[in-house]
Amino acid sequence: MGAELIASIYASTAIGVGIILAAAGLGSALGWGMICSKFIEGIARQPEMRAQLTGQMLFTGGLMEAFPMIVLGISMWFIFANPFIGAAKNAIGG
Repeated sequence: MGAELIASIYASTAIGVGIILAAAGLGSALGWGMICSKFIEGIARQPEMRAQLTGQMLFTGGLMEAFPMIVLGISMWFIFANPFIGAAKNAIGG
């Protein structure tokens, strides 16, 4: 019973982390696409604003790119320092 429970927790954690990382990657890719499309639209409308728009695009993209890195750190915490395993071991008495 105990080994099966722990294996189930590890499997569920791996599936959850995979879903979380996929969602973060998809969100980042969609965000970059939207930022770059609006950047090109802005340059097409006002070419003289290119330098300002470039700086703003890179700054916003950098902030947006920080989110997947934070999600990656949290996911690695779940994988390597799984908080659910300690609770499960205490619950089954081992």
